[in-house]
This record gives sequence, C-alpha cells and structure tokens, in this order.
Amino acid sequence: MITTAPIILFVYNRLSHTQQVIAALRENLLSAESELYIYADAAKNADAVQSVHELRSFLTTITGFKSVHICLRETNLGVDDNTILGVTEVISIHGKAIVLEDDLVTAPWFLKYMNEALDFYENNDEVASIHGYVYPIPQGLKEVFFIKGADCWGWATWKRAWDLFEHDGAKLLEKINAQGLQKEFDFDNTYPYVKALEQQAIGNTTHWDIRWYASAFLAKKLTLYPGQSLVKNIGHDASGTHCGHSNNYDVTLSLSPLSVETEVIADQDAYHAFADFMRSLPLNSPTRPKGIASRLFKKLKTSVSRRS
Repeated sequence: MITTAPIILFVYNRLSHTQQVIAALRENLLSAESELYIYADAAKNADAVQSVHELRSFLTTITGFKSVHICLRETNLGVDDNTILGVTEVISIHGKAIVLEDDLVTAPWFLKYMNEALDFYENNDEVASIHGYVYPIPQGLKEVFFIKGADCWGWATWKRAWDLFEHDGAKLLEKINAQGLQKEFDFDNTYPYVKALEQQAIGNTTHWDIRWYASAFLAKKLTLYPGQSLVKNIGHDASGTHCGHSNNYDVTLSLSPLSVETEVIADQDAYHAFADFMRSLPLNSPTRPKGIASRLFKKLKTSVSRRS
C-alpha cells in the first residue's frame, strides 16, 4: 500500500501559473489522499502587493486534497529562504515531502511515481531524492535511472537526506575544489555549476538549489530520474525570479505511469546524455538547468570551457 507524502508548493505572485499547477495536481492519482502545504511569500515591493493579494485570495478556494495548509509569510523572504524554511518545517513533521514551485505542471501520475519511489527507496541510504523532470534528451533513456547529486524541478526527499543540506556554500565549494571534482560537478565542463556555487559562496546570490545539488553530490548520494518527464516548467516566460524566455527545456509529459525500480547505481549513459544536452544549449540561453539563476547564465556561460 502506498503511503502519501505531503506536497509542498511555493508561490509568490503568479496567479495564472499557480492555477495551472493546482489544476494539474488535482488531476493526479492520489491528490485527494495528499496533504498540501502552501508557502506564499510576501510582496517585496509596492508593485507586487496587488498580484500577491490576488494570488492569496485564490489560495483560500483550493480544494481536492486531503487537507490544505496555507502559510502566508508576513515579510518577503525570497524564493531561497522560503524554500529552505518550508521544506525543513514540513519534513520535520512528516519525515518526507514532495516539493513543487508555482510554475511546475505535473502529469497525472506524478504523485504515484513520487510516492512509490519514496516508499521503495526510503531505507536505501544511497538515494537522496526523487526527481520528476528530465531534459528533452533525444537519446533513449532507461525508464528510470540514477544520477549523482540532487535536482529541483519537482522533487521529493526524506529527512535523512535533507539533513545533509549544507547552508554554507563556501564549505561546499572548498570541498569540491579540494577533491578535484570541478569537471564532474560541471557535467564534463558543459555547465558552470562551480561558478554558480562561487557566486553563492561570496554572497552575490542566495540560491538554495546549487547548495542542495552540491550537498548531495559531495555526500555521493543519488537521485532517481524518469526517462520521460512527469513535470513541465511553464515559467520560462520571464515571469519568475530565476527564469527568462526560453523553450530549451520544453518537454512532452509521459503518457503512462512509470516503474520506479532500477539498479541503485549512477547511470553513466544518462550522465553523458545530460552533458550532451547542456553542451548543445545556445551560449546566450537565458535559463538554467538545476535552478541556476538566469541573471548569472550569460556572464558565466562564456567563462566555461566547452569540451566535446
């Protein structure tokens, strides 16, 4: 019997996006059996007050879940602190959680996949998280597979893994450099994750996701991915904090449920397929895999060696 993990949804002021996310979630198998926690950040300036108010009014109308818990932030925390605090709070209560943001639309079997995987790998310490999105990779991938590290577009984890999250980016950067892991961390030097971690470490950014990736990566933990995406990001319209205009990450959602069982080992073919995808991205691409901010991409991309 599947045990349902709570769903955490982080929102701010994008009403239309959030409505699409909720509508898709309601169509999911297991939605009516799932608790939904919504963390709504406060307006960061006067221009956002009206859109934040409209979104908060919509939140009170949400039905279709076992229960809905709404946390309205009184001051603006920003997406990074809001995410870290919200995930920590819910996981401390439930021991596990499924995490979404307000621009991630899910396939009808997303919750089934997440909950089955959370149950199946719960006691396997090698596994840090479950992920629902996969890049639009032309190569054939396995139905599900593991890659070292962690990710952030529709994901789930347990308290034992979230406890590995290191807040101090400088510590993570020091370990990666000391162990000579820069090339592997940058997916065979195809994407500037080390540079992004450097920016976080010196205080130029606050990004939680690069720290989550690095924390799991350094602990040699694995994340389960689907061979075809169960999540579609609809935020690449320049409406969000971390995403600009792009169709580089558009995917067709899986038309059928996926098995979650596979060998618990990093899939090198998938790793190289990810690297090939990143290598193919336009140099001026305004968006980022693994949650690295769009405002850093153009500056960092040109500084990274691109090896074939």
